Amino acid sequence: MRYEQRLIWVLGITFGFLFFDRNAASFLMPFIARDLHFDNQQVGLIASALSFTWAVSAFLGGALSDRTGSRKPVLLASAIAFSLCSFLSGLAGSFAALFAARLLMGLVEGPFMPVCQSLLAAESDPGKRGHNMGVMQNFGSNILGSFAAPLVLVAIAEHSSWRMAFFLAGVPGLVMAMLIARYVHEPRSKPQMVCDGGDASAMSYFAMLRFRNMILCVLMSVFMVSWMVLGWAFLPLFYVKVRQLSAAEMSVLMSLLGLSAAFFSFVVPGLSDRFGRRPVVTACNLLGVLVPLAAFYWHGSLYLLGALIFVGWAASGTFPLFMGTIPSETIPARYVATSMGLTVGVGEILGGVSAPALAGTAADHYGLTAPLVIQAACALVGALLALALKETAPRRATALAGGSQLAA
Repeated sequence: MRYEQRLIWVLGITFGFLFFDRNAASFLMPFIARDLHFDNQQVGLIASALSFTWAVSAFLGGALSDRTGSRKPVLLASAIAFSLCSFLSGLAGSFAALFAARLLMGLVEGPFMPVCQSLLAAESDPGKRGHNMGVMQNFGSNILGSFAAPLVLVAIAEHSSWRMAFFLAGVPGLVMAMLIARYVHEPRSKPQMVCDGGDASAMSYFAMLRFRNMILCVLMSVFMVSWMVLGWAFLPLFYVKVRQLSAAEMSVLMSLLGLSAAFFSFVVPGLSDRFGRRPVVTACNLLGVLVPLAAFYWHGSLYLLGALIFVGWAASGTFPLFMGTIPSETIPARYVATSMGLTVGVGEILGGVSAPALAGTAADHYGLTAPLVIQAACALVGALLALALKETAPRRATALAGGSQLAA
């Protein structure tokens, strides 16, 4: 039990600093776009660059990790490499240079989350799997990558430069690599199948997609990754250019995304353990519509705007459920890294890559409200897809099975 908790926090904090580096370009974009003269399409392409290579490496890295059984070396290499890529971003002097740096960062960051979740699937008590995987994926990434990052990075950019912000952002990942080397171990035994059947000896991507839940999780990933990436990429510009807020006000509003996601990283997976994956994922995805609607329509108190944004970002709490927990309860758990590579990879390519590029083009033609309209539509589709999920939470699945037997 002590190792299980240690694993959650070491991997969760490291993933937090990974997201600190990933989100840095979005929070610093008002400064970068001004200095390097980017248009909205280029802003979208910068976000798409990292998402594309993240998707490819998550897809391939998760499968390779499952095939070889090697987890720790992948985590160490990823932590060191993404820190070095942050330094490269700070050296960029043109769109092409920054685009290349973000491509490389996505390539080295992609395998980290699938491999982390495969470790937790092996080490977690089945009744706490949703909670453990949710906290690992959401708590550190949002406290550090979404809450602290805009406050710290924007302050550094205002008092020094956006380049210095990138340089400093790369340091913590190197520290966390040392903690991974010290405290993380390879799983002692391969996790067993937990639900729903399937051949534990071999499972291809096409075999995974024979399960309805896997198809739904992949589709949900496409739309909800789009929802999240559009928020990161365009909300800072919308606040500054359309709402005419100061950089400091923008940084506070963006930091609320991280505070919200950190809070709901405990609440949403925990509720899903108790009440079921399907109702919780459906309700929280629907709440995601609040974020773009509040940013666009609410013109009153910034405190109330912040409250609406906080509640709406609860949708981020569903990500570890449809990316990791539900797949791990649908197919043999030994393939959780492969299944996460599939959901993350397809979601990042079709959502994280396509959505910001298309939204950036739409913003150039119709204004910065266009990405927010697309973001709202993505959350709505994510909620509709969740309605079709087959329940997999152990407590709820057992209760439903018992009810069916009594009815028979």
